[in-house]
Amino acid sequence: MTDKKLPPGLHPDTLAVREAVERSQWGEHSEALYLASSFVQPNAETAARRFAALEEGYTYTRTGNPTVTSFERRLAAMEGTECAIATSTGMSAILLVALTVLKTGDHVICSQSMFGSTIKLLGTEMARFGVETSFVAQTDVEAWKAAIRPNTRMLFAETPTNPLTDLCDIAALADLAHAHGALLAVDNSFATPVLQQPAKLGADLVVHSGTKFLDGQGRVMAGAVCGTVALVDKVMGTFLRSGGLNLSPFNAWVVMKGMETLSLRVKAESAAALELARWMEAHPKVARVYYPGLESHPQHALAMRQQNGMGGAVLAFDVVGEGAEQLRAQAFHVIDSTLLCSITANLGDVKTTITHPASTSHGRLTEEQRQSAGVGQGLIRISVGLEHLDDLKADLLRGLDTLT
Repeated sequence: MTDKKLPPGLHPDTLAVREAVERSQWGEHSEALYLASSFVQPNAETAARRFAALEEGYTYTRTGNPTVTSFERRLAAMEGTECAIATSTGMSAILLVALTVLKTGDHVICSQSMFGSTIKLLGTEMARFGVETSFVAQTDVEAWKAAIRPNTRMLFAETPTNPLTDLCDIAALADLAHAHGALLAVDNSFATPVLQQPAKLGADLVVHSGTKFLDGQGRVMAGAVCGTVALVDKVMGTFLRSGGLNLSPFNAWVVMKGMETLSLRVKAESAAALELARWMEAHPKVARVYYPGLESHPQHALAMRQQNGMGGAVLAFDVVGEGAEQLRAQAFHVIDSTLLCSITANLGDVKTTITHPASTSHGRLTEEQRQSAGVGQGLIRISVGLEHLDDLKADLLRGLDTLT
Protein backbone atom coordinates (compact mmCIF):
# COMPACT_ATOMS: atom_id res chain seq x y z
CA MET A 1 0.00 0.00 0.00
CA THR A 2 1.46 3.36 -1.04
CA ASP A 3 1.28 6.43 1.18
CA LYS A 4 -0.82 9.44 0.15
CA LYS A 5 0.38 11.25 -2.97
CA LEU A 6 2.73 14.04 -1.93
CA PRO A 7 2.30 17.60 -3.19
CA PRO A 8 5.06 19.00 -5.43
CA GLY A 9 7.81 21.33 -4.28
CA LEU A 10 8.45 19.84 -0.85
CA HIS A 11 11.64 20.71 1.04
CA PRO A 12 14.33 17.97 1.18
CA ASP A 13 13.83 17.77 4.96
CA THR A 14 10.22 16.72 4.35
CA LEU A 15 11.17 14.33 1.55
CA ALA A 16 13.60 12.61 3.92
CA VAL A 17 10.64 11.63 6.09
CA ARG A 18 7.73 11.28 3.65
CA GLU A 19 9.04 10.31 0.21
CA ALA A 20 8.57 6.71 -0.96
CA VAL A 21 6.73 5.37 2.08
CA GLU A 22 5.62 1.91 0.93
CA ARG A 23 3.39 0.11 3.42
CA SER A 24 2.16 -3.45 3.37
CA GLN A 25 -1.51 -4.39 3.37
CA TRP A 26 -1.58 -3.85 7.12
CA GLY A 27 -0.89 -0.13 6.82
CA GLU A 28 1.95 0.14 9.33
CA HIS A 29 3.17 3.70 9.92
CA SER A 30 6.84 2.84 9.41
CA GLU A 31 7.99 1.65 6.01
CA ALA A 32 7.63 -2.07 5.52
CA LEU A 33 10.77 -4.22 5.39
CA TYR A 34 10.54 -6.85 2.67
CA LEU A 35 12.99 -9.58 3.65
CA ALA A 36 12.51 -11.84 0.66
CA SER A 37 14.92 -13.37 -1.81
CA SER A 38 12.19 -13.97 -4.40
CA PHE A 39 8.57 -13.03 -5.08
CA VAL A 40 5.67 -15.35 -5.92
CA GLN A 41 3.93 -14.62 -9.22
CA PRO A 42 0.15 -14.93 -9.71
CA ASN A 43 0.51 -17.05 -12.85
CA ALA A 44 3.03 -18.20 -15.44
CA GLU A 45 2.13 -15.51 -17.99
CA THR A 46 2.70 -12.70 -15.48
CA ALA A 47 5.98 -14.29 -14.43
CA ALA A 48 7.12 -14.43 -18.06
CA ARG A 49 6.20 -10.80 -18.67
CA ARG A 50 7.92 -9.57 -15.51
CA PHE A 51 11.11 -11.51 -16.16
CA ALA A 52 11.14 -10.07 -19.68
CA ALA A 53 10.68 -6.54 -18.25
CA LEU A 54 7.42 -6.16 -20.17
CA GLU A 55 5.47 -5.57 -16.97
CA GLU A 56 6.39 -3.94 -13.68
CA GLY A 57 6.69 -6.25 -10.72
CA TYR A 58 9.25 -7.83 -8.44
CA THR A 59 10.72 -11.24 -9.22
CA TYR A 60 14.03 -11.63 -7.38
CA THR A 61 15.65 -9.28 -4.86
CA ARG A 62 18.90 -9.08 -6.80
CA THR A 63 16.91 -7.43 -9.60
CA GLY A 64 14.60 -5.38 -7.40
CA ASN A 65 13.00 -5.17 -3.95
CA PRO A 66 10.27 -2.80 -2.65
CA THR A 67 12.35 -1.65 0.34
CA VAL A 68 15.40 -0.96 -1.78
CA THR A 69 13.24 0.88 -4.31
CA SER A 70 11.90 3.11 -1.54
CA PHE A 71 15.44 4.01 -0.48
CA GLU A 72 16.38 4.79 -4.08
CA ARG A 73 13.34 6.99 -4.62
CA ARG A 74 13.92 8.89 -1.38
CA LEU A 75 17.57 9.59 -2.07
CA ALA A 76 16.88 10.68 -5.65
CA ALA A 77 14.19 13.07 -4.41
CA MET A 78 16.58 14.61 -1.89
CA GLU A 79 19.39 14.94 -4.46
CA GLY A 80 17.04 16.34 -7.10
CA THR A 81 17.89 13.67 -9.68
CA GLU A 82 15.64 11.57 -11.90
CA CYS A 83 16.56 8.34 -10.18
CA ALA A 84 19.04 6.52 -7.96
CA ILE A 85 20.38 3.00 -7.80
CA ALA A 86 21.43 1.38 -4.53
CA THR A 87 24.59 -0.65 -4.04
CA SER A 88 26.08 -2.75 -1.25
CA THR A 89 28.71 -0.16 -0.24
CA GLY A 90 30.00 3.25 -1.25
CA MET A 91 32.99 1.66 -2.98
CA SER A 92 30.71 -0.66 -4.94
CA ALA A 93 28.86 2.46 -6.10
CA ILE A 94 32.14 3.87 -7.45
CA LEU A 95 32.97 0.49 -8.98
CA LEU A 96 29.56 0.45 -10.67
CA VAL A 97 30.25 3.87 -12.17
CA ALA A 98 33.69 2.79 -13.38
CA LEU A 99 32.53 -0.48 -14.93
CA THR A 100 29.60 1.06 -16.77
CA VAL A 101 30.90 4.47 -17.82
CA LEU A 102 34.47 3.46 -18.69
CA LYS A 103 36.01 1.04 -21.15
CA THR A 104 39.49 0.05 -22.28
CA GLY A 105 41.30 3.06 -23.69
CA ASP A 106 39.35 5.63 -21.71
CA HIS A 107 40.92 8.30 -19.53
CA VAL A 108 39.74 9.61 -16.14
CA ILE A 109 40.76 12.74 -14.27
CA CYS A 110 40.51 12.43 -10.51
CA SER A 111 41.35 14.56 -7.52
CA GLN A 112 44.61 13.51 -5.86
CA SER A 113 43.03 14.33 -2.49
CA MET A 114 40.29 11.71 -2.64
CA PHE A 115 39.61 8.83 -0.27
CA GLY A 116 42.46 6.33 -0.37
CA SER A 117 40.33 3.40 -1.58
CA THR A 118 38.98 5.49 -4.46
CA ILE A 119 42.51 6.37 -5.54
CA LYS A 120 43.48 2.68 -5.43
CA LEU A 121 40.38 1.56 -7.33
CA LEU A 122 40.67 4.09 -10.15
CA GLY A 123 44.45 4.40 -10.27
CA THR A 124 45.46 0.76 -9.79
CA GLU A 125 42.59 -1.67 -10.26
CA MET A 126 41.01 0.00 -13.30
CA ALA A 127 44.46 0.32 -14.88
CA ARG A 128 44.49 -3.49 -15.23
CA PHE A 129 41.56 -3.10 -17.61
CA GLY A 130 43.22 -0.45 -19.73
CA VAL A 131 41.70 2.63 -18.10
CA GLU A 132 44.20 5.39 -17.34
CA THR A 133 43.69 7.88 -14.51
CA SER A 134 45.38 11.25 -14.04
CA PHE A 135 45.41 12.74 -10.55
CA VAL A 136 45.33 16.52 -10.20
CA ALA A 137 45.06 19.12 -7.47
CA GLN A 138 41.48 19.21 -6.23
CA THR A 139 41.20 22.99 -6.05
CA ASP A 140 42.95 23.93 -9.31
CA VAL A 141 40.45 24.07 -12.19
CA GLU A 142 43.28 24.88 -14.59
CA ALA A 143 45.03 21.65 -13.60
CA TRP A 144 41.86 19.72 -14.43
CA LYS A 145 41.69 21.53 -17.75
CA ALA A 146 45.33 20.82 -18.59
CA ALA A 147 44.79 17.10 -17.94
CA ILE A 148 41.97 16.79 -20.50
CA ARG A 149 42.68 14.43 -23.40
CA PRO A 150 40.65 13.45 -26.46
CA ASN A 151 39.81 10.15 -24.73
CA THR A 152 38.84 11.69 -21.36
CA ARG A 153 35.52 10.12 -20.47
CA MET A 154 34.98 11.23 -16.87
CA LEU A 155 36.05 13.71 -14.22
CA PHE A 156 35.66 12.35 -10.69
CA ALA A 157 35.71 14.61 -7.63
CA GLU A 158 34.98 14.29 -3.94
CA THR A 159 33.94 17.50 -2.24
CA PRO A 160 34.83 18.07 0.52
CA THR A 161 37.71 15.61 0.37
CA ASN A 162 38.69 13.05 2.95
CA PRO A 163 40.46 14.08 5.16
CA LEU A 164 41.66 17.62 4.32
CA THR A 165 38.23 19.03 3.40
CA ASP A 166 39.40 20.50 0.09
CA LEU A 167 36.54 21.63 -2.12
CA CYS A 168 36.11 21.72 -5.87
CA ASP A 169 33.95 24.15 -7.78
CA ILE A 170 31.31 21.71 -8.99
CA ALA A 171 29.77 24.06 -11.54
CA ALA A 172 33.18 24.91 -13.03
CA LEU A 173 34.18 21.25 -13.35
CA ALA A 174 30.79 20.40 -14.86
CA ASP A 175 31.25 23.06 -17.52
CA LEU A 176 34.77 21.78 -18.21
CA ALA A 177 33.66 18.17 -18.51
CA HIS A 178 30.71 18.91 -20.76
CA ALA A 179 32.76 21.16 -23.04
CA HIS A 180 34.94 18.13 -23.81
CA GLY A 181 32.20 15.51 -24.03
CA ALA A 182 32.96 13.99 -20.64
CA LEU A 183 30.88 13.27 -17.55
CA LEU A 184 31.32 14.73 -14.07
CA ALA A 185 30.83 12.39 -11.12
CA VAL A 186 30.81 13.83 -7.60
CA ASP A 187 31.12 11.90 -4.35
CA ASN A 188 28.67 13.67 -2.03
CA SER A 189 29.14 11.42 1.02
CA PHE A 190 30.64 14.16 3.22
CA ALA A 191 28.21 16.97 2.41
CA THR A 192 25.03 14.92 1.81
CA PRO A 193 22.05 16.56 0.05
CA VAL A 194 21.49 18.60 3.21
CA LEU A 195 24.51 20.76 2.38
CA GLN A 196 24.77 20.45 -1.40
CA GLN A 197 23.05 18.90 -4.40
CA PRO A 198 25.75 18.41 -7.06
CA ALA A 199 23.28 17.57 -9.83
CA LYS A 200 21.77 21.03 -9.54
CA LEU A 201 25.27 22.43 -10.10
CA GLY A 202 25.78 20.38 -13.25
CA ALA A 203 27.15 17.03 -12.07
CA ASP A 204 26.00 14.05 -14.13
CA LEU A 205 26.42 11.45 -11.39
CA VAL A 206 26.23 11.78 -7.61
CA VAL A 207 27.83 9.00 -5.57
CA HIS A 208 27.12 8.16 -1.94
CA SER A 209 28.52 5.98 0.77
CA GLY A 210 25.32 5.46 2.73
CA THR A 211 27.49 3.90 5.43
CA LYS A 212 28.38 7.41 6.55
CA PHE A 213 25.92 10.24 7.24
CA LEU A 214 22.87 8.72 5.52
CA ASP A 215 22.79 5.92 8.09
CA GLY A 216 24.38 8.12 10.74
CA GLN A 217 24.75 5.52 13.46
CA GLY A 218 27.45 3.18 12.19
CA ARG A 219 25.08 0.25 11.73
CA VAL A 220 25.21 -0.97 8.13
CA MET A 221 27.03 -0.47 4.84
CA ALA A 222 25.30 0.98 1.80
CA GLY A 223 26.00 2.95 -1.35
CA ALA A 224 24.16 4.64 -4.19
CA VAL A 225 24.53 6.43 -7.51
CA CYS A 226 22.10 9.20 -8.47
CA GLY A 227 21.54 10.59 -11.96
CA THR A 228 19.40 10.30 -15.06
CA VAL A 229 17.15 7.41 -15.97
CA ALA A 230 19.02 6.93 -19.25
CA LEU A 231 22.39 6.43 -17.57
CA VAL A 232 21.71 5.27 -14.03
CA ASP A 233 18.59 3.15 -14.46
CA LYS A 234 19.00 1.80 -17.97
CA VAL A 235 22.78 1.32 -18.15
CA MET A 236 23.91 0.89 -14.53
CA GLY A 237 20.74 -0.92 -13.52
CA THR A 238 21.29 -3.58 -16.16
CA PHE A 239 24.88 -4.14 -15.03
CA LEU A 240 23.97 -4.16 -11.33
CA ARG A 241 21.28 -6.78 -11.80
CA SER A 242 23.78 -9.02 -13.60
CA GLY A 243 26.75 -8.28 -11.36
CA GLY A 244 25.04 -8.53 -7.98
CA LEU A 245 26.33 -5.30 -6.41
CA ASN A 246 22.89 -4.61 -5.00
CA LEU A 247 21.98 -3.41 -1.51
CA SER A 248 20.25 -5.77 0.91
CA PRO A 249 16.64 -4.87 1.88
CA PHE A 250 17.53 -4.78 5.57
CA ASN A 251 20.37 -2.34 5.04
CA ALA A 252 18.15 -0.20 2.81
CA TRP A 253 15.51 -0.05 5.55
CA VAL A 254 18.07 0.87 8.21
CA VAL A 255 19.54 3.68 6.09
CA MET A 256 16.05 5.01 5.35
CA LYS A 257 15.46 5.31 9.09
CA GLY A 258 18.72 7.24 9.35
CA MET A 259 17.75 9.57 6.53
CA GLU A 260 14.70 10.74 8.48
CA THR A 261 17.00 12.58 10.91
CA LEU A 262 19.74 13.41 8.40
CA SER A 263 19.06 17.15 8.24
CA LEU A 264 18.88 17.56 12.03
CA ARG A 265 22.09 15.60 12.54
CA VAL A 266 24.15 17.23 9.80
CA LYS A 267 23.16 20.75 10.82
CA ALA A 268 23.82 20.13 14.52
CA GLU A 269 27.11 18.36 13.85
CA SER A 270 28.22 21.10 11.45
CA ALA A 271 27.55 23.78 14.05
CA ALA A 272 29.54 21.85 16.64
CA ALA A 273 32.38 21.19 14.18
CA LEU A 274 32.68 24.91 13.43
CA GLU A 275 32.98 25.80 17.11
CA LEU A 276 35.44 22.96 17.70
CA ALA A 277 37.56 24.04 14.72
CA ARG A 278 37.71 27.64 15.96
CA TRP A 279 38.70 26.43 19.41
CA MET A 280 41.42 24.17 18.01
CA GLU A 281 42.90 26.97 15.89
CA ALA A 282 43.81 28.76 19.11
CA HIS A 283 45.53 25.77 20.74
CA PRO A 284 49.34 26.07 20.78
CA LYS A 285 49.86 22.36 20.04
CA VAL A 286 47.76 22.48 16.85
CA ALA A 287 49.78 23.54 13.82
CA ARG A 288 46.87 23.85 11.40
CA VAL A 289 43.14 23.13 11.21
CA TYR A 290 41.43 22.06 7.99
CA TYR A 291 37.74 22.96 7.97
CA PRO A 292 35.74 24.79 5.24
CA GLY A 293 33.64 26.65 7.77
CA LEU A 294 36.68 28.57 9.02
CA GLU A 295 37.39 31.95 7.52
CA SER A 296 41.03 30.82 7.29
CA HIS A 297 40.16 27.97 4.92
CA PRO A 298 41.31 28.94 1.40
CA GLN A 299 37.93 27.93 -0.06
CA HIS A 300 35.72 29.29 2.67
CA ALA A 301 33.74 31.53 0.30
CA LEU A 302 33.09 28.60 -2.06
CA ALA A 303 32.03 26.43 0.85
CA MET A 304 29.52 28.98 2.08
CA ARG A 305 28.11 29.36 -1.42
CA GLN A 306 28.13 25.70 -2.41
CA GLN A 307 27.37 24.01 0.91
CA ASN A 308 24.31 25.86 2.09
CA GLY A 309 26.36 28.14 4.34
CA MET A 310 27.82 25.30 6.43
CA GLY A 311 31.22 23.64 6.69
CA GLY A 312 30.11 20.09 7.41
CA ALA A 313 30.80 17.76 10.32
CA VAL A 314 34.33 16.63 9.46
CA LEU A 315 37.56 18.47 10.28
CA ALA A 316 41.23 17.61 10.38
CA PHE A 317 44.23 19.11 12.11
CA ASP A 318 48.02 18.80 12.21
CA VAL A 319 49.73 18.47 15.57
CA VAL A 320 53.05 20.22 16.16
CA GLY A 321 56.26 18.28 15.77
CA GLU A 322 59.43 17.82 13.73
CA GLY A 323 59.96 14.95 11.35
CA ALA A 324 57.64 12.11 10.35
CA GLU A 325 58.53 9.88 13.31
CA GLN A 326 57.81 12.49 15.96
CA LEU A 327 54.67 13.72 14.19
CA ARG A 328 53.28 10.18 14.08
CA ALA A 329 54.06 9.69 17.78
CA GLN A 330 52.44 13.02 18.66
CA ALA A 331 49.30 12.20 16.67
CA PHE A 332 49.06 8.74 18.23
CA HIS A 333 49.39 10.28 21.69
CA VAL A 334 46.45 12.64 21.10
CA ILE A 335 44.30 9.85 19.69
CA ASP A 336 45.17 7.35 22.43
CA SER A 337 44.57 9.93 25.18
CA THR A 338 40.90 10.32 24.27
CA LEU A 339 38.37 8.52 26.44
CA LEU A 340 35.22 9.72 24.69
CA CYS A 341 36.04 9.75 20.96
CA SER A 342 35.84 6.43 19.13
CA ILE A 343 39.08 5.43 17.41
CA THR A 344 37.70 4.28 14.08
CA ALA A 345 38.12 5.26 10.44
CA ASN A 346 34.35 5.45 9.87
CA LEU A 347 32.67 8.85 9.91
CA GLY A 348 29.24 10.45 9.82
CA ASP A 349 28.21 8.81 13.10
CA VAL A 350 26.30 10.37 15.99
CA LYS A 351 29.33 9.28 18.05
CA THR A 352 32.42 11.40 17.42
CA THR A 353 35.17 9.43 15.71
CA ILE A 354 38.90 10.12 15.54
CA THR A 355 41.52 8.55 13.29
CA HIS A 356 45.04 8.85 11.90
CA PRO A 357 44.50 8.93 8.11
CA ALA A 358 48.10 8.18 7.14
CA SER A 359 47.91 4.76 8.78
CA THR A 360 44.21 3.97 8.24
CA SER A 361 42.09 5.39 5.40
CA HIS A 362 45.20 6.31 3.37
CA GLY A 363 47.47 3.60 4.74
CA ARG A 364 47.52 1.54 1.54
CA LEU A 365 48.80 4.44 -0.54
CA THR A 366 52.45 5.00 -1.28
CA GLU A 367 54.25 7.72 0.63
CA GLU A 368 54.37 9.76 -2.58
CA GLN A 369 50.60 9.45 -2.99
CA ARG A 370 50.04 10.46 0.63
CA GLN A 371 52.28 13.47 0.25
CA SER A 372 50.45 14.48 -2.94
CA ALA A 373 47.18 14.26 -1.05
CA GLY A 374 48.62 16.32 1.82
CA VAL A 375 48.19 13.48 4.32
CA GLY A 376 51.12 13.75 6.70
CA GLN A 377 52.02 11.70 9.76
CA GLY A 378 50.86 14.47 12.12
CA LEU A 379 47.35 14.68 10.66
CA ILE A 380 44.29 13.68 12.70
CA ARG A 381 40.73 13.57 11.37
CA ILE A 382 37.63 14.05 13.49
CA SER A 383 34.04 13.42 12.51
CA VAL A 384 32.00 15.38 15.03
CA GLY A 385 28.98 13.66 16.55
CA LEU A 386 26.25 14.75 18.90
CA GLU A 387 28.06 14.72 22.24
CA HIS A 388 28.18 17.95 24.23
CA LEU A 389 30.91 20.17 22.83
CA ASP A 390 32.46 20.87 26.25
CA ASP A 391 33.00 17.14 26.72
CA LEU A 392 34.64 16.80 23.31
CA LYS A 393 37.01 19.68 24.04
CA ALA A 394 37.97 18.15 27.38
CA ASP A 395 38.56 14.80 25.70
CA LEU A 396 40.95 16.30 23.15
CA LEU A 397 42.76 18.38 25.77
CA ARG A 398 43.91 15.21 27.51
CA GLY A 399 46.31 14.60 24.66
CA LEU A 400 46.94 18.10 23.32
CA ASP A 401 47.91 19.57 26.69
CA THR A 402 50.43 16.79 27.33
CA LEU A 403 52.23 16.92 23.99
CA THR A 404 55.95 17.65 24.10
